[in-house]
Amino acid sequence: MTAERYVDEVTAGPGGAMTDEVGVITGDLTIATSAAPGEPRARVDIQYTGAEEWYVLTGSPAPVPPEGLAALHAEVVSRVRAGGAAEAPR
Repeated sequence: MTAERYVDEVTAGPGGAMTDEVGVITGDLTIATSAAPGEPRARVDIQYTGAEEWYVLTGSPAPVPPEGLAALHAEVVSRVRAGGAAEAPR
């Protein structure tokens, strides 16, 4: 089985996004949301766009809503764009 994955580049809002490894990151970021088919939770990783290092968005793994992984990814992107030390939905 191949993992389903969504990736988007965004500019974080004021206060950025909270990571488990390095705390808040800001600026131009890339978000990747992935889960194996049928899995109830998805991993959300984030990086500075163009960097090699990926970080875990705080709150990941996040529950996949009934609407599916695309809906979760859209929610994460919206939260990061809003900033405020954004975390994955719990």
